[in-house]
Amino acid sequence: MGNSALTDKYEHRSRRKREWTVFSILGLVILVLFAAICIAPFIYMVLMSFTQSTTATLQLREIRLTDFSNYNYVFRNNGFLRSLWNSIVVVGFSCVLNCIIASMAAYGFEKKQFPGKEKLYLIYLATMMIPGQVTMIPIFLMMKEMKLLNTYYALIVLILNAFGVILIRQFMKGVPDDLIEAAQVDGCPEFRIYLNVVVPLIRPVLVSLVIFTFVTSWNDFMWPLISTSKSGMYTLTVALSLLKTQYATNYGLLMAGAAVSFVFPFVMYCILQKQFVEGIALSGIKG
Repeated sequence: MGNSALTDKYEHRSRRKREWTVFSILGLVILVLFAAICIAPFIYMVLMSFTQSTTATLQLREIRLTDFSNYNYVFRNNGFLRSLWNSIVVVGFSCVLNCIIASMAAYGFEKKQFPGKEKLYLIYLATMMIPGQVTMIPIFLMMKEMKLLNTYYALIVLILNAFGVILIRQFMKGVPDDLIEAAQVDGCPEFRIYLNVVVPLIRPVLVSLVIFTFVTSWNDFMWPLISTSKSGMYTLTVALSLLKTQYATNYGLLMAGAAVSFVFPFVMYCILQKQFVEGIALSGIKG
């Protein structure tokens, strides 16, 4: 009888939790409304890509869902495909280099002792207060003197910044010092400690940094426009701006190119969504 009473009580509480209240319905309506507002631009972009409109106003009668002429033009345009490849190369190297450099620097700041460590870290923090536009011209002049303009080196260098170091260091506070000390007692070299002990433990935040770096590098427009003057080195954002002409703009073609550029970061986020959320959540908790 006692077990039966407990079961009935538990089922009653479960039914109460499933009941819809005015506040829960209102919250659901608000969430659906915000979701619709967020999704609407992407739906507009996709529908617009199936038109040949020269105006930014979407006309339903102009939509031809079986007309892939805009996408055919985009993929048959060698310049656009070259720009797509350039963006993939730049993003790939930026993600790898940013993760390696930032994780090593964060490991040194958090787990090692050396003179001036905190002062140097404050300098790292201070660099985030400086707008990127301020340092863009000096970096451009440096790249010009080193003859690195119109190269992948120039496109990658501006992506590396202090944000990754700060993000990983916050996460690394949760890495036990006992594991590192045990590896040192066993005679493990410093690089192997970093590679075999530290890196596996900070994998979630590395995934978060990869996504941040990917989105920043993929969507960057100003620096690729300044640092490249040859069409063969344009990135995807610069190539999209060239789809507009001086006298008229085919918004359907422009939206088709935007849809193609949207696919890659969207797919990447869908694949790494769980690790991304975990990395950001744990970084805040361990900070």
